[in-house]
Amino acid sequence: MQGAIFLVLLIALSTGAPAHALELKGHKDRLFAYPGILSTTPDGSFMVVNYDKMRDIHRRDVVLERQVRSNYVSLGVNKHSRAAVHEANGRSVETGVTGDYASARFAVIFVHGRGGDQRLGMNDYTFGGNFNRVKNLAWLNGGAYLSPTVKSFDDDGAKDIRELVLAGRAPVVLACASMGAIICSKLANDPAVVPRLAGMVLLGGAPDMGIAKSVAVKAKTPIVFAHGSLDTVYDWQDQKSVFDSVQRTAKGYPAKFVLFDTGSHGTPIRMTDWKQTLEFLLSR
Repeated sequence: MQGAIFLVLLIALSTGAPAHALELKGHKDRLFAYPGILSTTPDGSFMVVNYDKMRDIHRRDVVLERQVRSNYVSLGVNKHSRAAVHEANGRSVETGVTGDYASARFAVIFVHGRGGDQRLGMNDYTFGGNFNRVKNLAWLNGGAYLSPTVKSFDDDGAKDIRELVLAGRAPVVLACASMGAIICSKLANDPAVVPRLAGMVLLGGAPDMGIAKSVAVKAKTPIVFAHGSLDTVYDWQDQKSVFDSVQRTAKGYPAKFVLFDTGSHGTPIRMTDWKQTLEFLLSR
């Protein structure tokens, strides 16, 4: 059965054909599944997820927001991880890498927000172990995971990530957190980058209404928005307005919005179910 599932993934990613029943090999799915769905729209595009700080931080972490309990992580994946420097067209990007980007069947590139660097997205223990999980999901399913250092959130920073996207051959899921969403917005209008994207994920991202008119949306690139309802950096309703605008561009546009009830700015990084998210994006 696992071989058949993996074959579906291989066919979908190598031919571009949709695989609506796509299922990735899981990793600690019970621990990382959404703890409860409070509400969802009939089409499933907007979902409110139960979040409880006592349960999801205090009972999950040994050291609050610094070290998750050991049962949430599997460190064997680090045998396949390394720090690298990608150089192209005069640009140099420090990048944490899991797997072989050159031969990967898909790739996830995580773009951090202000104050971060490549170490953030490679840290196994912070954010509830969710970075460790996405590394494992990528490795187990023949993919690659990359966590580059973004030097600036402007055109120069976007050029660095552009070179990284174009360096591989695999469909790329571009996941941008907080201020890093500015990079997603810029690359959403890059005609060379958009055909390489399997989708985008905006994790507590900076809202940009311009995305609705972007090259990526015109190409119906799948997008997942994830936000905390008590985010004091970027109001979730502003991001919801972007989501609504994207949905209006085409009937059945492949977009989802996950709202973490009572969640804060960093909650989407901690709580996003990467298996569900990747299956949605890679099935399109």
